Amino acid sequence: MKILVVSDNHSSSEELQNLVRRHQEEVECMVHCGDSEFDYDDSRMTSFQLRVRGNCDFDTRYPENVAETVGGKTVFATHGHLYGVKMNLMNLAYKAEETGADLVCFGHSHEATVHFDSNILFLNPGSISLPRKPTIKTYAIVEWVHDEVQVVFYDHQGERVDELTKTYKLSS
Repeated sequence: MKILVVSDNHSSSEELQNLVRRHQEEVECMVHCGDSEFDYDDSRMTSFQLRVRGNCDFDTRYPENVAETVGGKTVFATHGHLYGVKMNLMNLAYKAEETGADLVCFGHSHEATVHFDSNILFLNPGSISLPRKPTIKTYAIVEWVHDEVQVVFYDHQGERVDELTKTYKLSS
């Protein structure tokens, strides 16, 4: 099963539309972690089954958080500003335990990061338009295969970013 995760496009629509066209047939779910700056029902956002409100989103129809089961995995998505993600992931870890999350998706810092702990994958896909660290515009696809979970990062042109890509072994 594959899940695409993107965040922080800040009203830039070209990269967002390109990645949807590029991957919509290969993933089961698309997650947007906020700061799109588009209305909730904007046509550029409707491909994202899970989408949340970032600190720069003004449409209050976006939920602050969402937790849903997708293909047998529980996905928790938030922007991250309400959980202090620029400091540490402790508050997100508590929320992951509370929701039974297998995958925690967040943005806000514009930094592409991945952390795996106790079979929970914490993923910030970076920013598709205003990256900070690394300075590559990124998004990610998560895939579970047998006893592993792989996170593949891509740049805005759809090229794989190998130095960020990670594979983790799931424990029983």
